[in-house]
Amino acid sequence: QAQLVESGGGSVQAGGSLTLSCVGHYFIFSNCGMLWYRQAPGKEREAVSSISHDGTTTYVDSVKGRFTISRDDAKNTLYLQMNNLQTEDTATYYCTIGPPKRNWICPENKWGQGTQVTVSS
Repeated sequence: QAQLVESGGGSVQAGGSLTLSCVGHYFIFSNCGMLWYRQAPGKEREAVSSISHDGTTTYVDSVKGRFTISRDDAKNTLYLQMNNLQTEDTATYYCTIGPPKRNWICPENKWGQGTQVTVSS
């Protein structure tokens, strides 16, 4: 069964940087889009960024220019480079599996355990 394992969270001051990682297991990582979501206390989970199987990326407006999503299919790993972090970026960050390439099926509704990012002023 597909598994996702996030890491890389931590506590930083505003303006700092972190890089999150998400390793995928037991599915064909390279054939699947991937996404990062985040959930702050008392708020709904929101999509932060996505990357398709062929590398097309999207970002929510609030992180454009500060966050960079990337993937290394040889390592089955998804990344989120986060620069100039702000207090409003404080949340638990999750990776999940997105849309598949044509004529492929990717696991649905799979989430990692999350990694906590805390940004202090």
